[in-house]
Amino acid sequence: MTSLPRPLLAVTGALVSLVLLCGCSSDAGGSAAVGPATPALAEVTPVANPKAWEGPSSVEARSSAVEAIVEPPQVLPTTVTDAQGTTVTVTDTSRILALDVYGSLSRIVFELGFGGNVVGRDVSSGFAEIADRPLVTRNGHDLNAEAILALAPTVIVTDTSLGPWDTVLQLRDTGVPVVVVDSHRSLAGTGELIGQVATGLGVPARGDLLAARTGAEIDRAVAAISAVAPADPAERLRIVFLYVRGQAGVYYLFGQGSGADDLVTALGGIDVSAEIGWSGMRPLTDEGLVAAAPDLVLMMTGGLESVDGVDGLLEAVPALQQTPAGQHRRVVDMPDSQILSFGPDSARVLEALAVGLYAPDAAR
Repeated sequence: MTSLPRPLLAVTGALVSLVLLCGCSSDAGGSAAVGPATPALAEVTPVANPKAWEGPSSVEARSSAVEAIVEPPQVLPTTVTDAQGTTVTVTDTSRILALDVYGSLSRIVFELGFGGNVVGRDVSSGFAEIADRPLVTRNGHDLNAEAILALAPTVIVTDTSLGPWDTVLQLRDTGVPVVVVDSHRSLAGTGELIGQVATGLGVPARGDLLAARTGAEIDRAVAAISAVAPADPAERLRIVFLYVRGQAGVYYLFGQGSGADDLVTALGGIDVSAEIGWSGMRPLTDEGLVAAAPDLVLMMTGGLESVDGVDGLLEAVPALQQTPAGQHRRVVDMPDSQILSFGPDSARVLEALAVGLYAPDAAR
């Protein structure tokens, strides 16, 4: 494993600070449920003119059963240099905790064939197979050292998206191997993330298989989206990603290098943050939003709820009313734990968002 480049560390740190400062809902999915999962893209009919659509849409990725890869066999002990440059030796994976703000790491561990070894879960791990494991996070996404140690883990896989970081250091000081993987998430980096987890558990070849499978699923989803997205660049949706926590007065526009840009491109939209030179995660400005002139806003469900929906968003961010997105009330939201998770469920996340963009009448 390699250390994160400094620009990505800065971006990751900004997101972590936002999550820990502002908090998220504490249900199993990391945000309030939005109802039944969104239909598959192949099951819906795109609207003739997505730019002209009026009104918001809520989407949720479809759940899918874990398809565990159980071969080739595991090789232990394994020694790795994790994403922070720490050398970690793993000798026992009989009791695993895989913890991050999105629930991606636990899903990867299950897909790598270690579901039966997972002894607890974070608040964002909401897939069916892990639902009976005890929570080891509290107050949203705070790690609970006492709850973690009570489960006697033999290895912990995590990143820097959960805190407080002193808790991670405390766990490492007790002798539990802690493998820290890359916190930066993107579609292009999904395979690398899977590989880091797999290497830490002594199954790098399984990681290669899972990364290839996930990559093929993403490629198929992107191809399907490309088939329904407008071919004419002038007709493509201009999209921005807003991170909002109304209770804390936090309004951020996510730009290049945040992962949101990767998402917009895969959805066949125009990432207007690139046009205005908006990098990373920065406080929203009226000038930046008006200059972006988005046709559509992507948001986390918890963020939209924190300002009491679209009406509250338009009131809190008056500049949005000067954009096509605000004038058409064109906001698409997805649960916090899904929209930027970039893991084994990435293809389903993309498909659900594409329904919100191109077949909004089939979404909620």
